[in-house]
Amino acid sequence: MSLTAGIVGMPNVGKSTLFNAITNSQVEAANYPFATISPNSGIVEVPDERLDYLCKIYSPNKRVAATFEFTDIAGLVKGASKGEGLGNQFLANIRETDAICHVVRCFSNENILHVDGSINAIRDAETINLELIFADLDTVINRINKIEKKAKTTKEPETVFEYELLLLVKDALYNNQPARALSLTNEQSKLLKNFHLLTEKPMIYIANMGEDDIKNYDGNKEYIALKEYAKKDGSLVVPICAKVEADLLEITNEDEKQMFIEELGLKESGLNCLIKTAYETLGLKTFLTAGHDECRAWTFKNGMKAPQCAGIIHSDFEKGFIKAEVYSYEDLIKYGSEQNVKENGRYRIEGKDYVMQDGDIVFYKFNK
Repeated sequence: MSLTAGIVGMPNVGKSTLFNAITNSQVEAANYPFATISPNSGIVEVPDERLDYLCKIYSPNKRVAATFEFTDIAGLVKGASKGEGLGNQFLANIRETDAICHVVRCFSNENILHVDGSINAIRDAETINLELIFADLDTVINRINKIEKKAKTTKEPETVFEYELLLLVKDALYNNQPARALSLTNEQSKLLKNFHLLTEKPMIYIANMGEDDIKNYDGNKEYIALKEYAKKDGSLVVPICAKVEADLLEITNEDEKQMFIEELGLKESGLNCLIKTAYETLGLKTFLTAGHDECRAWTFKNGMKAPQCAGIIHSDFEKGFIKAEVYSYEDLIKYGSEQNVKENGRYRIEGKDYVMQDGDIVFYKFNK
């Protein structure tokens, strides 16, 4: 299951530095607007201590982690929805992603230019969000103009349903509300996805902090203001110092890296926190398969049933699904081995209606 988060923001907020750190890539990170002209994509592993534990038990020939794709999209500026700053191209790139990671500058540095001349997290966030709203308004209004006459004259139920939904979305956008803030029915949400609206995508704000802020994020007034702003539509804010994350890449020894992270007063790197947050924001979970040949983490959407998850491994598994033999990672930790899990009655046989749970360890039986 391939999913992508697009990294967006004003020019010179640290997007490309962050992207380099996330993916260990080396795209251009220059001190001027539009250093990134085409999107750069990188695949990253989703950190998962459960997979690491399984590998210790089974010593597999192959370890395969769940992955997530990040795309670095060039800096947006005011007027992007009207084509300013190559805006049309950049907005099209955002449209192809599943979620938006919005980098907001919360650090001061006289040597790094700001296109608006000063640091103001809320102003920068609103600049980007307004451009996304303007782009969505164009999409919604164009569609309304095409179906309005038919909705009012023929009274065709499907057309009326679509028309009324679009009017609801238009009113929200006019009131500076993103489409994701609306409370919609499942049917409405399903229809709205056909329009690929930018403001419907889940948003994660990344507060790019200074090195001096790491041990006391709450001492940064821009970060505090951004958290309050994000609450309006239920978005999350992840504090990160992109410079420090880039420095962490230079440490190759994992024990030394962890020691450095702890010296900073952190439990884990900001990048790991971001990857996990992006994964969770999209409603993604992980099931695992384990054996001496391979231990692997598989991504699935929350609410998927056992046969659908089998299809993620191979379409034949879903077509010929018989049963799933399942036990939880928590039970493995508690009892120490698969055999002990079985002896304590925690190894289960599940059928077609079983809803897969995060951390399930699964062995599928299917007809070939």
